[in-house]
Amino acid sequence: MEKLKAELDRFIDELKEAEEFRARLESLVSVYPFNEYEYIISTLLGADILSLDDYYELRDEYIARNLYLYVFEISAPRGFGERWAQGQLKSLVPALRKPSRKLDVDYSGQYDLILDLDEGLIRIEVKASRAVDFDSSESLYVKALASDSKRRFDMNFLGLPYGVT
Repeated sequence: MEKLKAELDRFIDELKEAEEFRARLESLVSVYPFNEYEYIISTLLGADILSLDDYYELRDEYIARNLYLYVFEISAPRGFGERWAQGQLKSLVPALRKPSRKLDVDYSGQYDLILDLDEGLIRIEVKASRAVDFDSSESLYVKALASDSKRRFDMNFLGLPYGVT
């Protein structure tokens, strides 16, 4: 969002009444799908500051940068780990499996994935986190941070080995 906001701000600067427009944005009421970005883009298109080609380029670049933004809409931390992180790991390493007492007689839900190797079982506890703006109270997908953001954030890492038996 930071990059999109910065790009749109550059276009807004070109409006004849840029300060009045920004003041209007402060009190703008948004109801999906009519939100701040729709309002900015339609205004810039109507004022011939943003061409249709500029819009398509802005849109394509945003989508390419935010292809996985949907993971920020998974609001439950456990759901995020189970639905996205575990699935992502399994797609990268197809040999990963859901543990069961059939694979590990001592299994009682203490880890998330298992990898059966000749050397033994590797138990994996999956932890995942999304980097979000620490100082924002917006929705997760709005406060999602770019990988090169300088804003404060907290983050765990994905896929910690549990141990080899």
